[in-house]
Amino acid sequence: MSVVLRPMAGSDVPAVAKLEVALFGEEAWSPDMLASELAGEPGKYYLVADEDGVIAGYAGLLATGGGQADVLTVGVAHDRWGEGIGAALVENLLTEAARRGCTEVFLEVRTDNDRAQRLYRRYGFVGIGVRRGYYQPSGADALVMRHVIARPAAPARPARGGRRWRRGGAA
Repeated sequence: MSVVLRPMAGSDVPAVAKLEVALFGEEAWSPDMLASELAGEPGKYYLVADEDGVIAGYAGLLATGGGQADVLTVGVAHDRWGEGIGAALVENLLTEAARRGCTEVFLEVRTDNDRAQRLYRRYGFVGIGVRRGYYQPSGADALVMRHVIARPAAPARPARGGRRWRRGGAA
């Protein structure tokens, strides 16, 4: 058996919603919210980590233009932690953001979620601020993190025309 990352489909919503509740409790997105995310803006991108029809994780990205993207959600089943599924999901989101021309990716993560923060830092995210009382209904704070997508260096351009100079005078 192996985990496959694939686009999230409407038929995945019940399984993802169940996983949402297990991971986020009272702050979980409802099945209706998840379904509306899939049917919403064209800039949204959701995927699941599927192992023989069982959803082990999921993630979402919003990249509508302007060079910025937002990680909307990342979740991995508790019993699958440590298997690299979260890392694969984050890598996929960053790749998709770059493919869409984004130069920055932002996310919010609970200030008390050290495990997720370590994952995001491993992929170059840095904390840039705190949103007090962001998560509801708990009122937990969110750490805002930012990742800069490195652009490949432009190839060196050969010198064109003009005079060449060297130490001591003209060439």
